[in-house]
Amino acid sequence: MSEDLNAAAAKLNEKLGGGFDGVAKFVIEGEGAIMVDSDGARVGDEEADVTMTASKETFLDMLSGDLNPTSAFMTGKLSVDGDMGKAMALGSALA
Repeated sequence: MSEDLNAAAAKLNEKLGGGFDGVAKFVIEGEGAIMVDSDGARVGDEEADVTMTASKETFLDMLSGDLNPTSAFMTGKLSVDGDMGKAMALGSALA
């Protein structure tokens, strides 16, 4: 999914309109990871303040706006490990 990951990172950059205050990692199960920080989103797998894990389908639904990140978390489709405040801030930017 590296091409898909690059496209998803570009889409995240569009939605965020710049960087993010902190370091977050989206882990897309079976595909890879996207890092989001003050420089924006990029493909990578590094240490982060918060790690959010979801299936490819759930991640793409959140990215397209078809699934609210809070709803995904509440229904168990998105798991969060780390700084919940950073996750909520990033979720608000995606919604």
